[in-house]
Amino acid sequence: MSDSNRDQDQAPDLTINETVATITLRRPSQHNRLAPEDCEVIRRYLTQLDTTPGLRLLILTGTGIKTFSSGYTLGAIRDQLDSRFEDMLDQIERFALPTLCVLNGSVYGGATDLALCCDFRIGVQGSRLLMPASRIGLHYYPGGIRRYVTVLGLAASKKLFLTAQPVGDQEMLRIGFLNELVAADTLAATVRTYVDAILACEPNVLVTMKADLMAQAQGVAVESVLRGHYAHSLKSPELLARLDAMNKS
Repeated sequence: MSDSNRDQDQAPDLTINETVATITLRRPSQHNRLAPEDCEVIRRYLTQLDTTPGLRLLILTGTGIKTFSSGYTLGAIRDQLDSRFEDMLDQIERFALPTLCVLNGSVYGGATDLALCCDFRIGVQGSRLLMPASRIGLHYYPGGIRRYVTVLGLAASKKLFLTAQPVGDQEMLRIGFLNELVAADTLAATVRTYVDAILACEPNVLVTMKADLMAQAQGVAVESVLRGHYAHSLKSPELLARLDAMNKS
């Protein structure tokens, strides 16, 4: 890798385009690895976005065309694998608005869990996934195991964790790691389709529906809370306005 490419490496950045925020990993010479200090940067962004008025959607992506992210830097695993990485992932998972992970390339290690924290994952053909924890002698942390099993199921999680073998793009799609697998030159258009679809939905309902879906998946759903969200939507002016618009169309 040339010095000029290394000079491009920097902490993740945040851009906001009207109703859509994007956090981009920017260490292309190191396959967009995540350093301990990057976790704190991303958490600050998330806290900022929690109170950003009018925001509807968060996108996470990486720089370049080869790798979305190689995960937590190996050098930091030895003596800097504290709670920062897990705290960041949990904060992404709890983010109230819809989240879309745009995997511009392959994904490795802890970055696989970063993607699983998002509601949707779109990947490109030719990419692959590798979870090498057992190969390097690392027992994975509880939150990551929970997300793997919840999203991918037990059989797929066992294969990925207990063999540490890479899987290709079609397998990533088959096991549900990816919601969409597209050619690199159609990635932007596919992302736009998701963005447009999400922005067409009623914002408040998206927030309560996401919260209830997550609660159900984690086995902590409270019937009265779910029923309350349903009852509130039935009386909402947003529902009435949208029904009126549909009747007039």
